[in-house]
Amino acid sequence: MQASKFCLTCGNPLEEKMRDGRNRLVCSDNTCDYVFWNNPTPVVAAIVQQGENVILVQSIGWQKHWYALVTGFLEAGEHPESGVKREVEEEVGLTPKSIHFVGLYSFVRMNQLIIAYHVEVGEGEVKLQTSELSDYKIVPIEKVQPWDAGTGHAVRDWLRTKGYERKLIPLNEIR
Repeated sequence: MQASKFCLTCGNPLEEKMRDGRNRLVCSDNTCDYVFWNNPTPVVAAIVQQGENVILVQSIGWQKHWYALVTGFLEAGEHPESGVKREVEEEVGLTPKSIHFVGLYSFVRMNQLIIAYHVEVGEGEVKLQTSELSDYKIVPIEKVQPWDAGTGHAVRDWLRTKGYERKLIPLNEIR
């Protein structure tokens, strides 16, 4: 996310100043207390398991060989478990049967805090949300390979619970 350029309180330009031991964007008007904290955005991620397979999705605009977990932004006031349920229903059109917390992961490059879950769904056909996603693939659990960015760390940790020890593959090596 791009940083704000103007104060959200009074509209004056922001400038970089030391605040709480870090350089932060603060209002240039000394009578205003506004600080742009640039806190990470909470994102929910779902390792969607259907039978002995995992459903991976491809966002519009991604390279043809990149697939990842179902993800989405947490809505204001929404519990993360409700958010991940909503995202699975919206993005792949399947109803979760069970939802289990996997872990929290910092995705520094995107300034996101990923809240990852393992979501088991019943039988049914994937109905892709085509306004956000361009494709999906169904991968047997034993063939799932975690990647070294974003949600890939959650995949690696979840695979460990299934007895699979996998190294993270750099994104540029995924084909």
